[in-house]
Amino acid sequence: MVTRLSKFFLRTLREDPSDAEVTSHRLLVRAGYIRRQAPGIFAWLPLGLRVKSRIETIIREEMAAAGAQEVHFPALMPRDPYEATGRWEEYGDGIFRLKDRKGADYLLAPTHEEAFTLLVKDLYGSYKDLPLTIYQIQDKYRDEARPRAGLLRGREFTMKDAYSFDYTDAGLDTSYMAQRDAYERIFQRLGLEYVIVQADAGAMGGSRSEEFLHPTAIGEDTFVRSAGGYAANVEAFETLVPEAIPFDGLAEPVVFDSPNTPTIDTLVAHTNAVLDGEYTAADTLKNVVLALTHLDGTRELVVIGLPGDRDVDDKRVEVAFAPAEVEPATADDFEKQPLLVKGYIGPWTPQGAILGEESATGIRYLLDPRVVDGTSWITGANIDQKHVHSLVAGRDFTADGYVEVATVRPGDPAPDGSGPVELARGMEIGHVFQLGRKYADALGLKVLDENGKLVTVTMGSYGIGVTRILAIIAELNNDDKGLIWPAAVAPFDVQVVATGRDAAAFELAEKLSADLDAVGLDVLYDDRPKVSPGVKFGDAELVGVPQIVIVGRGAAEGEVELWDRRSGERTLVSAAEAVTRLAAR
Repeated sequence: MVTRLSKFFLRTLREDPSDAEVTSHRLLVRAGYIRRQAPGIFAWLPLGLRVKSRIETIIREEMAAAGAQEVHFPALMPRDPYEATGRWEEYGDGIFRLKDRKGADYLLAPTHEEAFTLLVKDLYGSYKDLPLTIYQIQDKYRDEARPRAGLLRGREFTMKDAYSFDYTDAGLDTSYMAQRDAYERIFQRLGLEYVIVQADAGAMGGSRSEEFLHPTAIGEDTFVRSAGGYAANVEAFETLVPEAIPFDGLAEPVVFDSPNTPTIDTLVAHTNAVLDGEYTAADTLKNVVLALTHLDGTRELVVIGLPGDRDVDDKRVEVAFAPAEVEPATADDFEKQPLLVKGYIGPWTPQGAILGEESATGIRYLLDPRVVDGTSWITGANIDQKHVHSLVAGRDFTADGYVEVATVRPGDPAPDGSGPVELARGMEIGHVFQLGRKYADALGLKVLDENGKLVTVTMGSYGIGVTRILAIIAELNNDDKGLIWPAAVAPFDVQVVATGRDAAAFELAEKLSADLDAVGLDVLYDDRPKVSPGVKFGDAELVGVPQIVIVGRGAAEGEVELWDRRSGERTLVSAAEAVTRLAAR
């Protein structure tokens, strides 16, 4: 059926919305695809729903090809399943919680692992029922502290989440690869460039975890990759640990005066002057004090020693200490710990005490993996205005453990030996996990195996951000006039624009629209009377249907103009030829 613009629920805007930060947000609002309801929450208008539906159709087709079946869960979920898996508390402030009139706790689901697990537990009990992969396309809710960039980071968003169920690890590997391959086909059909990177599983849990990232300068994720094929997000990057160095012949530690040197730069300058050396920040051991707030509300300080030419990466810290919240230690924290001499903290004291020992501060001391035994450092002496040089790891100090929180830099070696890495920005468009038995264990999902023995089911989880993908496609496909949708997801296949006041133009446009509809094309017909050609062309450019047919001056002779928005090419053809050409595309 031909859609007539005169009856279509659409109003375009000439001005950009004041809160738009990125191109996709600006154009989707101006072109009448979405409307803001609250920060990070949008209403979907007919144009937006058509594009969203086309993306979902591609996903459904590839899910079916991979053997997955569709279900649908409510967004409103009870507390109990999330309590059983520990995620009711783990989510912290990141979810929307509410109570019903009887005081029972509910949440607006950010994910549905628990619901999928309990559904299969309720219906299946034998290995003969497996493997199984089921999925849904459903709205999710997360209480983002700073929702931004329109659909790219919102509080309500649409996801496709799939879950596989197997009773052997080998079966999980097969199900995982089937979904991973389906994701590649989906993104290829959508015309999206992607990089598959190793990722941290985070609160989802599990063993194997990979993200599909779309490289883009506006991406909120940093990832690393090497020419040899290694790729990982910064949270999952593992430092290539140097070999330990023998202690034999290494100089003994010496405490020296270092007044007014609370920073690495001032320390390096002073040390070079005092010791007549050529030291750099890489020769210093920076000690950073962080405060962890655990789920039970307790507050813990940790000290992290890392090379002075590195900083602490916020995302790596967040992952390393999850689910605790992390922040720099406050002045109040230092006041309560007088042995922490701010600006002069080190792992060693004149009495030989280690920070990790109860005899010193009782504070955990963790090291960057580069600080291997035998490495010699300049660091704080835990005495005001004093530092120590030639302090050797493993000989003069030890730690309670190692932690990966330092910044990753271009040129760092890839952990698989494939060469130096480069850093890039990307936007997550999909994520696949091998969850293993975490949720099945917590919720008691077991089946009888071939020997009649109860075994715990192993699971995989596979997510795609539908609305985020829509925004990314809009971000990639536009010009200074408006959107230019790829044919695979465009709201309509062709837009017919009748111009002028001549009845012949409207008559031919009417027939042409019907003919295009008859050959299976989805047609938007701009039949608005008394609207100038300039306004109609401006709306057509803004809305972004990739193929436009202009019916105007040549209508009496049966001629129309084909306008390819992507190439900008305009061609004068007969109406019949226009149908033939468009049907063949």
